[in-house]
Amino acid sequence: MSRLAEVDLSLRLSKAEEKKELKAAQKRLVHLRLLLGGLIGPSEIGPPLLVLFEGWDASGKGGAIKRLTERLDPRHVRVRSFAAPTYDEKRHHFLWRFWPVLPGWGGMAVLDRTWYGRVLVERVEGFATEEAWRRAYAEIVDLETTLAAEGTVVVKFWLHLSPEEQLRRFESRRDDPYRAWKLTDEDWRNREKRAAYEEAVEEMLQRTDTAVAPWHVIAADDKRWARVAVVRAVCEAIEAGLRAHGIDTDPPLG
Repeated sequence: MSRLAEVDLSLRLSKAEEKKELKAAQKRLVHLRLLLGGLIGPSEIGPPLLVLFEGWDASGKGGAIKRLTERLDPRHVRVRSFAAPTYDEKRHHFLWRFWPVLPGWGGMAVLDRTWYGRVLVERVEGFATEEAWRRAYAEIVDLETTLAAEGTVVVKFWLHLSPEEQLRRFESRRDDPYRAWKLTDEDWRNREKRAAYEEAVEEMLQRTDTAVAPWHVIAADDKRWARVAVVRAVCEAIEAGLRAHGIDTDPPLG
């Protein structure tokens, strides 16, 4: 069975359940983020935290990022969105444009779309040669392995959405003048290539899932479930990263 086929898209949370569970997860995240930054506890800064978001169009990446960061002080997290590379960016290696936003020790960065565009949209749409996108798997794994060796906690999300729910969200956006700007002709074209994108996603998950940078495939048909799952997964990754560096996740605060 494929990785995507294994995802249980029926998972749901009620509005009350989401409110309760999200509040608890966000509270834990604030504690861990302050600990990473050396702002509470022993005042020792922790490892860099890098959170990567990929997923289907309309899978709720923006909403998940908002819930992940909304309780954090904006000085303590950098959020960066990446679109198609510019002319100047194309003159460099495809990973070049991401380096300036990578976090240092005690820092946190969230990337909305990432270097995985090379093996997804650039592969499917023909923006990269086959030789280039096939080579990219090893280049990406090398980068993430290097970052992890330097201490970075790498958390990668693929937000998985059924084609039926995606269509419902597309139509909802189309009919709402305040959200119609989110929907483009490219979104509709990408939807027509679902099979090609699924093949690319499956290979991406298979070839770039590593012990130091595993993929978290999140059921996103229910936005409430997905948002809670994302915050919880980040908390768990931070806790593991802190323990790996001998830092107590719940030190005395007095």
